[in-house]
Amino acid sequence: MQLLQRSRIVAKPGFNRWLIPPASVAIHSCIGSVYAWSIFNTPLTRVRGVVASSPDDWSLSQVIWIFTVAIVFLGLAAAFAGRWVEKAGPRMVGSTASLCWGGGFMIAALGIHFHLLWLLYLGYGVLGGCGLGLGYVSPVSTLIKWFPDRRGMAAGMAIMGFGGGAIIGAPLNEALLKYFAHSPTFIGTEGAVKIVNKGGINIATTEDGSSIEVVVLDSKSAKSQASLKPGIYAVNSGTTGVVETFLFLGVLYAIVMLTAAFAFRVPADGWQPEGWIPDQSGAKMISRHDVDINEALKTPQFYLLWVVLCFNVTAGIGVLGVAKTMMTDIFGSAYPNVVTARFASFYVLMISVFNMGGRFFWASVSDKIGRKQVYTVFFLLGLGLYMSIPFLSHQAAISHKAVWLYTFYGATMLIFTMYGGGFATIPAYIADLFGSKFVGGIHGRILTAWSTAGVLGPVAITYLREKSRLSAIHDLASKVDGTAFSAKFGAPLEKLDELIKSNSVTIPRLLELLPGASDPTGTLYNSTMFTMSALLGLALVANLLIRPVDPKHYLK
Repeated sequence: MQLLQRSRIVAKPGFNRWLIPPASVAIHSCIGSVYAWSIFNTPLTRVRGVVASSPDDWSLSQVIWIFTVAIVFLGLAAAFAGRWVEKAGPRMVGSTASLCWGGGFMIAALGIHFHLLWLLYLGYGVLGGCGLGLGYVSPVSTLIKWFPDRRGMAAGMAIMGFGGGAIIGAPLNEALLKYFAHSPTFIGTEGAVKIVNKGGINIATTEDGSSIEVVVLDSKSAKSQASLKPGIYAVNSGTTGVVETFLFLGVLYAIVMLTAAFAFRVPADGWQPEGWIPDQSGAKMISRHDVDINEALKTPQFYLLWVVLCFNVTAGIGVLGVAKTMMTDIFGSAYPNVVTARFASFYVLMISVFNMGGRFFWASVSDKIGRKQVYTVFFLLGLGLYMSIPFLSHQAAISHKAVWLYTFYGATMLIFTMYGGGFATIPAYIADLFGSKFVGGIHGRILTAWSTAGVLGPVAITYLREKSRLSAIHDLASKVDGTAFSAKFGAPLEKLDELIKSNSVTIPRLLELLPGASDPTGTLYNSTMFTMSALLGLALVANLLIRPVDPKHYLK
């Protein structure tokens, strides 16, 4: 344990501070793969059905909470580790993070294998989330101390790695899932195989007279699974490959993060860059005084920063968690030959590219114009961009012109540069207001705003989307002939709610009974976008209220 202590990693005179950023980026890139969580949404909702969800499979609203729990524990662990990293040092905290994040994947894999949702939550959500928080604060705090002359850029370098984690994680996850996946047994085409729905479970009779539980792959969903054709498939006869993927990632991330943690060094007390003269103009609200962690909690600036971060993250994190699903829902019907599974996966990848680029770009810009000014730009632009998305989806649905799809693409990419930029700029904002001595601890406390946003964002987007989906299904079902409904779903229309709950009735399958009917899927996120715009408006007000810290709070 002595090898991990802070006293063992104090840099000697002449140490090159530019050796620290690569280690910081490596750790943040590993934990940043959490942003590629949406890649796992579909496989986790089809663990047993594989090509479609079976009644026993987890729902999207169940698995999306895993991402939420991970973000909650990120904030909680960061609040604890903020003070710990100042005492124990970044090597100790980084090493612990590697074991939590890698071990979390392995425990989650056991949960998926035995189909125990609580174990998946415990592994990836709780233990993995603690790894996220520990791994997040240690590199940022260290870099702020090494680069007092370029605080924004320094935080941007590390947090750029977190935003870019999905650039590696998304294609890696896709490749591993594809490699480990195995197609289920094909029973026959729909219509050629008789299906009876018993208690929400689809039962088919095979050629040898035996009964077997099955799922139905509709024609629309089959287009996103190129190697499969529409029809009836046996439950529990294939695999999505998600168990093996989690095991592989757990080992990989633990090794990379542990190696990077051992590269950390901290500057000696009183060290500062050669020739650096602190800014004394006051225009950027950069304080030359330090505020203790507990004293910072007594200032209004702490809570205003908390609101700024919370609402900025809430507006983006809910969309991040369902990015792939959202792209398919909004534009899949309008552009069926363009918005394929590969297109949606590339969309997730590009979110990571712009998220990462925005972290470094906006944080560096904040060194020039000030943190408060940068956040004002974020919220004013974000308000307009979120409000435009329902309009863009509506135009795409009625005109089918590619310009609306790519305008949406560009708008969301710009949104995510500012989402990432908000994360990268907040540590420098904290250091400007409260000084750099306790920036790690104060940053950790403010990251509880991320935990709160991790609940608010996914809850809001899931609730509003599900409400819109159920409304759309009931509306479509009211237009379907009762006899045709019974023939297709093996149950009368009166059992609609039961069939929805068992995943037997979906919007695509209802549309098969209503040729020419408008697909309502593209409107499922309209209320979400208006809600997020309102939150950005509140964050703008909080940011405008921020002033320099009262001198009475300075460290004596």
